[in-house]
Amino acid sequence: MAEGSTNGHKLDVKGDNDMTARAVWQGLIAGAAGVAAMTLAEKLEQRFTGRPNSYVPAHTMERLLRQEHKPDDQRLAMNLTMHWGQGILLGVVRGWMAEAGIRGPMGSFLHMNLRLLNDQTLENLTGAGALPWTWPVDEQAIDLMGKGVYAFVTGAVADALIVGPPGAPEPRKPWDQR
Repeated sequence: MAEGSTNGHKLDVKGDNDMTARAVWQGLIAGAAGVAAMTLAEKLEQRFTGRPNSYVPAHTMERLLRQEHKPDDQRLAMNLTMHWGQGILLGVVRGWMAEAGIRGPMGSFLHMNLRLLNDQTLENLTGAGALPWTWPVDEQAIDLMGKGVYAFVTGAVADALIVGPPGAPEPRKPWDQR
């Protein structure tokens, strides 16, 4: 494969294949769908585990905006803004990935890692969170489950809405013809 290519197709982000505004809007839609799915999955998980709502998104946003500390019961709007806002905005990146040919489960897996990196960078940069490998194992699994649901739903929606380059990914051939 050539340098800077996917599936043998060169990624061209400056020429005829400029990232489009349409991919931005469709990425926002995909990100919103991903956050909705993640939120539903987390609410279902909370019914089984008894885990309370996390206010780390609100703590992070509060510190990023240098706002005065408030009790969690006064942070619901800030919590939802950060929770939904990050996911919707990162949907744009997944839209650009889909348009560039970084699609399917591999594109979604890469995007999941971007979502984790974004959360952990902001949370730890502000001091609102702790390094994830220091968390109890069940909390690590819960976070990975939520971010996985987000990334794969965001990816499925982005890949369905956004046209990628021809042949990316390569069409599936029967096993006996590979």
